[in-house]
Amino acid sequence: MAINEKQELFIQAYLLHRNATEAARAAGYGGNSTQAFANQGFRLLNTPEIKERIEELEGQLETNVDVIAEIETQYNNANRSNNATSAIKALELLSKVRGVKSDQDVDKSTEDRKVSIVKNLKILGKEKAMELIKLCEFK
Repeated sequence: MAINEKQELFIQAYLLHRNATEAARAAGYGGNSTQAFANQGFRLLNTPEIKERIEELEGQLETNVDVIAEIETQYNNANRSNNATSAIKALELLSKVRGVKSDQDVDKSTEDRKVSIVKNLKILGKEKAMELIKLCEFK
């Protein structure tokens, strides 16, 4: 099956928004509710040709921005302003950018866990890291 014009619009919008519901709406799919757009987006994302095209385009994406540094800056700004929702979103984006897709993808060795914890504590900064350590209630 060849990808039609509307599907290509969906793919382009999905790459921009990373949200299937918004992509379906932006591509002009019919619907009078968020649920209708969500269903359409879900269906499209599960179409093999569309998945393949998204992967192809993702492989071609280039940027002049140091994405990790920019997301870390956004995290730090959200953290300083006590905006937990934005801070968590930034951490989620960092994990995606760094290629961690799920718990199964993470190496479970003790040494790798230590390295990962240290990296994350550095991102949080000394003050937040110390707060987390206190929450552990070590005796």
